[in-house]
Amino acid sequence: MANAVAELVFIPAPGVGHIMSTIEMAKVLVNRDQRLSISVLLISPPYSILPLATYIESLAKNTTERIRFIELPHDQKTPKLDPKAFVTSFYEFINSHCTSVRNTVAHMINDQTGSSRVVGFVVDIICIGMIDVANEFNVPTYVFLTANSAFLGFNLYIETLFVEQNQDVIKLSYNSEGEMDVPCFVNPVPMKVVQTLCQVDEGLDMLVYCFRELRKAKGIMVNTFLELETHAIKSFPDSNFPPVYPVGPILNLDGVVEKADDRDVLSWLDGQPPSSVVLLCFGSMGSFNEVQVKEIARGLERSGHRFVWSLRLPPPPEESLEVHCDDPRVLLPDGFLERTKGIGKVIGWAPQVSLLAHEAVGGFVSHCGWNSMLESLWFGVPTATWPMYAEQQMNAFEMVVELGLAVDLKMDYKIELFNPDANIEIVTAEEIERGVKRLMEDNEIRAKVKEMSKMSRATVAEGGSSYASVGYLVQEIMSNII
Repeated sequence: MANAVAELVFIPAPGVGHIMSTIEMAKVLVNRDQRLSISVLLISPPYSILPLATYIESLAKNTTERIRFIELPHDQKTPKLDPKAFVTSFYEFINSHCTSVRNTVAHMINDQTGSSRVVGFVVDIICIGMIDVANEFNVPTYVFLTANSAFLGFNLYIETLFVEQNQDVIKLSYNSEGEMDVPCFVNPVPMKVVQTLCQVDEGLDMLVYCFRELRKAKGIMVNTFLELETHAIKSFPDSNFPPVYPVGPILNLDGVVEKADDRDVLSWLDGQPPSSVVLLCFGSMGSFNEVQVKEIARGLERSGHRFVWSLRLPPPPEESLEVHCDDPRVLLPDGFLERTKGIGKVIGWAPQVSLLAHEAVGGFVSHCGWNSMLESLWFGVPTATWPMYAEQQMNAFEMVVELGLAVDLKMDYKIELFNPDANIEIVTAEEIERGVKRLMEDNEIRAKVKEMSKMSRATVAEGGSSYASVGYLVQEIMSNII
């Protein structure tokens, strides 16, 4: 069957970063083997983000005809998200689409020609319940992890402690001053950077469910690279766990600027000295209350460094998880914009890739989402860590302590995603000033990041470790054609 077409069914989680990474992974695979084609099944998000069709269109440009997108029908009976049990309700929301996926794939199989066949599913780890659907069609599943290897390894260790050693993980995780020796980390992991998932029964139950399903997978594709996470990647067991394929960095580097505001900030950067501007951007769901906004403003002003600040305000209750900024003047200190005119820009939504790629940007204060970390390394821009939710605190720990590739601004900061006003911890202007100054003036970290930037580019080029890993993965997928 040398001329057979192998069809993969991709199922991304309905989040901005997850969809982006999944589409870019699809591009990598079809570019490596002309016999591969991919159908991306899109689950409409349970909350408001950018119009899905518009967002997909922007990501899918330059995509070959061998990648197609299918929006799954929206079922009015799908469960609503419960902010008090977000993890469980989100997985329930995803799994409520199993019937739609089953019907869509059955239709694909009925329509395929003699030289084409579905050979596997590729699912986001949040869509892990779709493995059972793939098994109904007698095809293997590969899991795509948009986080890093250290995070995967840490959760595997927690699951082992809980299931095999019967340890009280919740009691252990509540010792905020304690540390834990974990195989995937060289340094002891402080409990203060462990995600809240490990501190509640529903979170642990979901973790156990995920790893039970994960062991059914044929392989795990991780958006990382060997040169970055050497220790973590080599820490996975050889048995009773699927092979791990480091395939990254998987990034969308187009950075197309479409809005007048985007062109304005890039034009302003054109007039700044090289590596002189610090970028502050906290992701699509990162926001602060008025007190914290004023502290950030004072810290920036006192640092004396040029800046671009993407200021996002919490959305109205029940409307959306995405945050926005209508008029920053209502929260900023009196006269701040006037005093910093010429040395700083306060914007709403940020074209992050385009900004990190600009030679004037020399530092990045980030929420430590893994996509953002990989982007900063790709462009050689050092990071000051200010994590907010999910696994971001662990990402910050890995970047600062494990790898020495970032500055610790506030590594253990956490917010309540659905109730930002409940977060009473305030990072002071003094801490922000100190973090920004070190970020912009620490030449040792800057040099290490520049070196890792070269490695991140070399690893995906022919002869690189991720290039080879993708090759092994493609061979494995194509072996499913009988």
